[in-house]
Amino acid sequence: MRMLCVMLVLMLNTAIAAEVEGVKIAEQVEVGDVVLELNGAGLRKKYFVKVYVGALYLPEKTSISDQAIRMAGARQISMHFLRAVEADKMTAGWTEGFTRNTKDMTVLQERLQQFNALFEDMKAGDEMILQYLPDEGTRVIIKASQKGVVAGEDFMQALLRVWLGAEPADEGLKAAMLGLD
Repeated sequence: MRMLCVMLVLMLNTAIAAEVEGVKIAEQVEVGDVVLELNGAGLRKKYFVKVYVGALYLPEKTSISDQAIRMAGARQISMHFLRAVEADKMTAGWTEGFTRNTKDMTVLQERLQQFNALFEDMKAGDEMILQYLPDEGTRVIIKASQKGVVAGEDFMQALLRVWLGAEPADEGLKAAMLGLD
């Protein structure tokens, strides 16, 4: 049942909305019984190195970061890796992104540690999906396998701020996810 649920969650609509660095980006994704629309997709670079293609899916499109962060309902971020990234580098990045974009980390610290414990090394071609379902929390799906769920809408909002907050990991990716480029 769990595998069937994960497979249903990962089903993509066959319509392709974009292609970034050779990665085909679906126009829509199904999360449970909800269809989300591609809000935007782009390339995450660090020091001129292409790291992953990120895509943001929302119930309705918006170019305003605060609206995307606070939007009610399911949401999803897909990350298609273009190079190998070790788990410890990812968790350091999550921690830095949360800290830079969250005023008070005390409420989120334990859940961030839970979240960070779910990660593994990624290779070029691997995919990570982060989904938020209001009644469940944030699902972490790595290489088509659900690794765990982190509770709370406040956690998903903080996670979205890593990309869409005042100090995003990558300004270019923020603009792309908001459909501004």
